[in-house]
Amino acid sequence: MRVYLALLFVFVSCLNAASVKKVAPFSNIKRYSLSGTIYLPYAEIEEPFRAWYDVDQSASRIDYYDGMETTIQLAPTSSKDYGTGIKISPMTDEVQTNVRTCFWLNGTKDAPVEIQRAIPDTSDFTFIGEATWKTYSVDKWETVVQEGDKKNTYTFYINSKNGNPLYYEMIGYDSLLGSHYDKYYIEYYNFDTDEISPSVFAITTSLKCRDFPGPGAKNRASVNPMREFIHSDDSHVHDEFTKFQKHHVKNYQTVMEHKERQHIFRQNLRYINAINRRGLSFRLAINHLADKSDEELSLLRGKLKSSGQKKSNNGLPFDMSKYQNKALPDTWDWRIYGAVTPVKDQGICGSCWSFGTAGAIEGAHFLKHKSLIRLSQQNLVDCSWGFGNNGCDGGEDFRAYDWIIKHGGIATEESYGKYLSADGYCHFNNATVGARMHGYVNVTPFDAVALKTALVNEGPISIAIDAGHKSFVFYANGVYYEPECGNKEDDLDHAVLLVGYGNIYGQDYWLVKNSWSTYWGNDGYVLMSQKDNNCGVTTQTTYPLVL
Repeated sequence: MRVYLALLFVFVSCLNAASVKKVAPFSNIKRYSLSGTIYLPYAEIEEPFRAWYDVDQSASRIDYYDGMETTIQLAPTSSKDYGTGIKISPMTDEVQTNVRTCFWLNGTKDAPVEIQRAIPDTSDFTFIGEATWKTYSVDKWETVVQEGDKKNTYTFYINSKNGNPLYYEMIGYDSLLGSHYDKYYIEYYNFDTDEISPSVFAITTSLKCRDFPGPGAKNRASVNPMREFIHSDDSHVHDEFTKFQKHHVKNYQTVMEHKERQHIFRQNLRYINAINRRGLSFRLAINHLADKSDEELSLLRGKLKSSGQKKSNNGLPFDMSKYQNKALPDTWDWRIYGAVTPVKDQGICGSCWSFGTAGAIEGAHFLKHKSLIRLSQQNLVDCSWGFGNNGCDGGEDFRAYDWIIKHGGIATEESYGKYLSADGYCHFNNATVGARMHGYVNVTPFDAVALKTALVNEGPISIAIDAGHKSFVFYANGVYYEPECGNKEDDLDHAVLLVGYGNIYGQDYWLVKNSWSTYWGNDGYVLMSQKDNNCGVTTQTTYPLVL
């Protein structure tokens, strides 16, 4: 009998323990502060944050990147109030640099502002059991949400010893695509439930808040980025994707392709918003490439790497002594003088090298003959294979120069025919050339003064850069500086045209013309930082000697 009672006691105790564990934690929590990091593996982003949440004060606050950007959510306090979302971030304009600026967005009846949790409401979660995460014993909670073809699994780990949140993960699977379309996770630390001072949610008197320009889900997401990850509110993604499709006339052939493109767009949008929250010297924006996969984007970078092939070229060394008595201006822009043709779009073809080459010859021809002509990139794509170029699969400027010298020139765009964004039949006729050349010069590598001197005196320069970073793909404006950029010769994967230089907001920059259409960058151009030879602007540069 005693054995029976003992077993019954153990059984009841286990039931009680299990029932305690099955009470959803944090579903009714009133107040907390914590730190954490959001990880977006598909967007290659790690974003640190600090959060405060207080139901009694009807307020929440989340700081990103050590307070670089602050968002505050103030819930409605009356039936006539729909709450307010506030964003404070650095702003730079023509008058001031990195000034803390406040924007606010009032809620509406249909879209009231609510205070924002940084940990999920686990009311709909199920206790799965105990597990180990890193070095911690954890209680594992999970919920699965099925929406059409999409199955989203949310997993939450809680420290078994002290009940603190540790880890939250979302994995999205699309049965139509047969693949995972989304994943993000958040790691938590410094969890605390102590009282929060009202000053945490107050705006300093020195800040005057202004309205956000324009309405819509985009602004709601801007004042509360965390909502997408904790409440799975991606309405702004759908809105932005619809606008993107309409603006860029994106017509997908199948439902599957539409889904794939939207999933890619989602990750790129997250990346853009996360980078912009860092308050860097440049901004990113959605452009016509936002639905392209990493593999497709790599096709845009067609500068060959000559390792194992012909690495040296027939270019002449740059003679700095010729310019000893010529002072360099503080700024320079060949567009002002009429030496640069309009920006083009190379399409999904690795022909960037042909654009850099043709652009340099166009500029040199203008200086010599006072006439701007449009030269044919397609001519070089089709015809210079014998010199080591590979059409849409990549090439180098000096190989194109060598072909032009041997064959007596390069055709005009008008005579050769339009650019195809594909490898075509070579039909060059040297009777219709637009420009001829007899040689080319290699500007002294890693020498910014030499490069400026050559640029000012000889015309636009063909250069190669490291463009293999998403920050470059979605560059919109400002001075571009990417710490991950390489500047060695083997790091360079994209050919562009250098047309100027200058200084803005105290930062020295190179003015570079790209070949990804006027939808990219600042009407097709980028200001690239001169600091530390970022992205290799001065590493491999040439200019042609025209006849």
